[in-house]
Amino acid sequence: MKDVINIGYPKSLANILKLSEKDFESEIKASSLVKLFELGKISSSLAASVLGLSRIDFLDLLAKYKVSVFGLNDLDDLRDDISNA
Repeated sequence: MKDVINIGYPKSLANILKLSEKDFESEIKASSLVKLFELGKISSSLAASVLGLSRIDFLDLLAKYKVSVFGLNDLDDLRDDISNA
């Protein structure tokens, strides 16, 4: 069984973004999961699963939001690796 989160918003918000109500709901869901991934709260696999995407498709989606596939924690590790190379 899936839980549902209801978010109130003015109808004009979807119109401002030039999205249908359904597309706006998808955008909110995707952007929320991308942000949770970016903050290191969830894995890319979990985010992909919730969105009904493959992990590769989710990683491609990150580019739309200008989010690194490495995440915040991995970025620091990557910088350390580069410094120590």
